[in-house]
Amino acid sequence: MSSDILKTPIEYLKGVGPQRADLLKKEIQVFCFEDLLHFYPFRYIDRSRFYTVSEITEDMPYVQIRGYISNIQLHGHRRTTRMTATLTDQKGSSLELIWFNGFKWLKGKFLHDQEYIVFGRPGLFGRKYNIAHPEVEPVSPDAINQKSAMQPVYNSTEKLKSKGLDSRGISKLIKNLIPQVKDYINEILPQYLRDELRLMNIRQALYNVHFPENAHFLARARARLKFDELFYIQLNILRIKHLRTTESHGQIFKNVGEHFNNFYHNNLSFELTGAQKRVVKEIRNDTLSGKQMNRLLQGDVGSGKTIVAVMSMLIALDNGFQACLMAPTEVLANQHYESVTQMLKGLNIEVRLLTGSSKKSERKEIAAKLTDGSLKILIGTHALIEDTVVFQNLGMVVIDEQHRFGVAQRAKLWKKNIIPPHVLVMTATPIPRTLAMTLYGDLDISVIDELPPGRKPIKTIHQYDSNRLKVFGFMRDQIKQGRQIYVVYPLIEESEKLDLKDLQDGYDSIVRAFPLPEYAVSIVHGKMKSQDKDYEMQRFVRGETQIMVATTVIEVGINVPNASVMVIESAERFGLSQLHQLRGRVGRGADQSWCILMTGVKLSNEAKKRIQTMVGTNDGFVIAETDMQLRGPGDMHGTQQSGILDLKIADLSKDEKILKYARQKALEILEKDPDLKLAENKAMAAHVNKLFRHKVVWSKIS
Repeated sequence: MSSDILKTPIEYLKGVGPQRADLLKKEIQVFCFEDLLHFYPFRYIDRSRFYTVSEITEDMPYVQIRGYISNIQLHGHRRTTRMTATLTDQKGSSLELIWFNGFKWLKGKFLHDQEYIVFGRPGLFGRKYNIAHPEVEPVSPDAINQKSAMQPVYNSTEKLKSKGLDSRGISKLIKNLIPQVKDYINEILPQYLRDELRLMNIRQALYNVHFPENAHFLARARARLKFDELFYIQLNILRIKHLRTTESHGQIFKNVGEHFNNFYHNNLSFELTGAQKRVVKEIRNDTLSGKQMNRLLQGDVGSGKTIVAVMSMLIALDNGFQACLMAPTEVLANQHYESVTQMLKGLNIEVRLLTGSSKKSERKEIAAKLTDGSLKILIGTHALIEDTVVFQNLGMVVIDEQHRFGVAQRAKLWKKNIIPPHVLVMTATPIPRTLAMTLYGDLDISVIDELPPGRKPIKTIHQYDSNRLKVFGFMRDQIKQGRQIYVVYPLIEESEKLDLKDLQDGYDSIVRAFPLPEYAVSIVHGKMKSQDKDYEMQRFVRGETQIMVATTVIEVGINVPNASVMVIESAERFGLSQLHQLRGRVGRGADQSWCILMTGVKLSNEAKKRIQTMVGTNDGFVIAETDMQLRGPGDMHGTQQSGILDLKIADLSKDEKILKYARQKALEILEKDPDLKLAENKAMAAHVNKLFRHKVVWSKIS
């Protein structure tokens, strides 16, 4: 028998059977023995210590006490019946045990002279502690040994629990499984690496992560399994990067010529920031290298990424190539088209826009000009990837907010030339370092970490709803100075479940507080028809309305330098990255801008942390790191949907140190053995191929 036993369908494990197997597959994606082996506990209960009643405090999640049970009584009648008992510890202190149901079989079971182990969550009623529905069992040598360990707690679901597969039920299955498979678990790290890092062997680690002998063994087991997980992700990413840099040829852009120089000397009305110059130089070096560029450009809203993208496209034009820029929405594509057209004014470079709304005649004309090479720059949405869009010689692709595109969509754009075009991926959503290393570790990363000169940092203020009149007064002062204001709401319609101000109510109260003819108010939300939305947005852009009341549709895609105030209603209902994106809609001119976060008085600890973070910093990377700590990496950047971060035990918000170490070791190994062909690395090669054989090669499609 070989390690194939690990692929045994889960229904063949003792205690499972067809019905439970179906639920395990549907509810927690456990299909075979190996899946169950790697279904790790999410926390542990420390059963290694016995407490006395006097040591109990309110913040203890669980306690374990040895003592005698007496004074068993039934209270109430019929539906309200409950059973109570008194537990007295070895020091003579006591607490109450309570059962609200399922106690009929307990009555008469507790012996007066028998010592018991009682385990449960302590509660405080009046000044006396109690434990509701405790686990109780007689003291015996076996029970003491069993209860002197860390107990695993597994995630379960209501459906699993209904079939007896709560945390304890799952633990029992794993206890059945390990003796069957332990001899067939093969080591996946070479001896030299385990020795160097002093890592536990894989069999020990898997046993101790489920049934730890003590806290020390548990820590070592988790460290080993976290390292494995992060190391193999890095090994795969870095192998792909090596493959791309050694085998994937790119166009060589030898010239910086007329288009670039005319733009730089005649159309650029301000000095580039040091960060912008650094990134342009990095892109220039990439396009000279003979390798296909695959670069991720990060920078906050307003940091000047578009100028860098335009300069990159102009270098392509100077070398006889075409360029394109793809954005995720029509609004954003339009915005890019307008700003790029404005930047290139007078340079005799035709720029065209292609979206789902483009007319048939326009599409035909664009297609003809692309094919004969007279159209040099095309900007658009996913319409760019249609088969009918054929370039004569595409050399530079810029993708904005790329995480909002599907893999297959980006792949199509990448294949628009025989020799792949250079790819510049832009994002205004700062990515935490650990996430960038994991999601985009095969891309080269550039960061624009300076704002253009003349921009003042946005001041962020937190106000409670009770201060609304004061906020209205501030808004009036700003409008008198000729400024415009956004007011953003989280909902379109009233919700019975959430006590939020709805958009229509908000609009009505704003109109009452800011009446015509002195003030004009726009309203924009996602349920409006496209033409109505555009009409309202354009009124605001032209300055015909002073206040725009909106939902988060204005998060991306509207640029009004005269707007200096962003009021976010029910700010506690927004995530950090969304708050940061919304704040980025102001601060685009030379005037001081403000972001006002309106909330109710009652805030959860997490909401307080978000608000404090926003008030405390404008640094998108600090915000992104905090966001990941609060939400976890799986909820960010669509990673959960894409399945890239299918981490079972590592946590990017807490395991940065392990990740850096894993990446460093992967780099060292690939430097000596890029194809993992050495005998000592064969197990690694087999494991990385097994893990990622069905994954898409991300670096080849940006």
